[in-house]
Amino acid sequence: MNAEYSRWLVSPFIDEEARKELYNIKGNEAEIAARFACPMAFGTAGLRSVMGAGIARMNVLTVAQATRALAKLVLDAGGGDRGVAIAYDCRNHSREFAETAACVLAGQGIKVYLFESLRPTPELSFAVLHHGCIAGINVTASHNTAEYNGYKVYWEDGAQLPPEHADAVAREMARIDVLAPAERDTGRYVQSGMIKMIGAETDEAYLKAVLECRIDPSLIKEYGDSLELVYTPLHGAGYKLVPEALRRAGISRFHSVPKQDIPDGDFPTVASPNPENTACFACALEFIKQNRLATDVIIATDPDGDRLGVAVKQKNGEFTALSGNQIGALLIDYIIKARRKAGRLPANAAAVRSAVSSELFDDICLKNGVTPVKVLTGFKYIGEKIKEYAASGEHTFIFGYEESQGFLSGGYVRDKDGVAAALLIAEAACFYKSAGKTLYDALCDIFAEYGYHAEKTLSIAISGATPMTEMKRRMETLRSRAIDSFGGSRVAVYGDCIAQSETVAATGEKRPTGLPIADMLYYRTENGSAVVIRPSGTEPKVKAYILVKGADSSDTDRQISAVSAEINALFA
Repeated sequence: MNAEYSRWLVSPFIDEEARKELYNIKGNEAEIAARFACPMAFGTAGLRSVMGAGIARMNVLTVAQATRALAKLVLDAGGGDRGVAIAYDCRNHSREFAETAACVLAGQGIKVYLFESLRPTPELSFAVLHHGCIAGINVTASHNTAEYNGYKVYWEDGAQLPPEHADAVAREMARIDVLAPAERDTGRYVQSGMIKMIGAETDEAYLKAVLECRIDPSLIKEYGDSLELVYTPLHGAGYKLVPEALRRAGISRFHSVPKQDIPDGDFPTVASPNPENTACFACALEFIKQNRLATDVIIATDPDGDRLGVAVKQKNGEFTALSGNQIGALLIDYIIKARRKAGRLPANAAAVRSAVSSELFDDICLKNGVTPVKVLTGFKYIGEKIKEYAASGEHTFIFGYEESQGFLSGGYVRDKDGVAAALLIAEAACFYKSAGKTLYDALCDIFAEYGYHAEKTLSIAISGATPMTEMKRRMETLRSRAIDSFGGSRVAVYGDCIAQSETVAATGEKRPTGLPIADMLYYRTENGSAVVIRPSGTEPKVKAYILVKGADSSDTDRQISAVSAEINALFA
């Protein structure tokens, strides 16, 4: 029998519900191994796993263990008095985990700013900066399904932990016994002043910063009455602040989807609360039909309110959900046009995208005199550029995005912001309405000008008792394998971000990737397509990003189908 499993069974620090859960799997060696073979890996994205008892699961004991490790990092940096901000989303046990973390920190003499109820992730990033904290914690599993929860950690710049700090927390976690008391009585720490409850004041400051992201406030004032917008928070943390930001900006014909407007960690109306999935718009479409609304745009945010999904009306009256890359193209195109019109496009303007996002973004920037910048996947790298430009003055940041529907147009936070992105897409819709166009028309114009772009992301699940180790082995196998072509087009450039070099196939020339060290491979083909492959930072999955350019949708569909089959064969 697994020794750690046996230790948990008799520990006085697990509650009766957890003990019953563990007795129910007695004799099930596969399940015991999944829970106890190895602990969750703490990385730059923190922790994320299924909720339940065990060292590989999210529970109060693993949360307390991670927080004790973080406390050492904070105290070593002399940040106890500056404090740690803590937020949480709608997921089951999120409040419990947040209160556990707050008590651990307060118990070690670290001041805590704890939100009194659920808040979106970008407000946590904002709170770290606004309250001058040294760190922040957000209890969320973002857009994962209901059985998951997670623990994201932020540093004093408002971005997620840099790798060296994440490594320090991981090393300390390995030294801390997970089976220890996990206190949750916040009351006495509130009374002593070690925990300060925050809410309305921080909301007001955050909303002020969001509203300042508007490029031309007069657009919504003039056309907001004629724009009909439907919003769904997908049972998540955006339910309060997204509507408030839109109303304050002047969107009057605005509706929230009643079935999905109530926070609920079981997400009863969706199989997966991810606005990247078209199915997330089903309730909104039903609501529109039942109420005979003349809706122009549907927007959705994920459970922690950092991602934005958009569906727009086509010429035939039907709605189509946009990809993250399409939203990114619409927003950067609008931002440039609106800033130029208002005389607010800086000569040194820069826009930042993740390395797995569409090169259509670069094309739009380059044609309009904006410097496109590429960074590794993870919004913290966009946050690093914002901080760098603010210090150096080399560029003025005007927009950042990643294909997984994360967008940001200001430096008031250092993470993607679904609240501000919702406001920005509404402003863009008003901008095009002023020209007699819809957002769908604007996207068609972009494709007509820059060529038709399309993308697909494959998530290849890796199984086994130690799936994260197996995932690394798979990447090493792929790294040692020469790949000559994708989709019938020869590979022109092959890049390896661990080696920090890319190779030109025709000449053998080697040159730097321009990106930091990371476990990521990329291939550019002669027909202008690209494939990027990297392991997930939080789950046992390898992600493959297929980015193609073609004459029309049928052409790009054909290319994507061929490349998808080849990638699946590589991991079969």
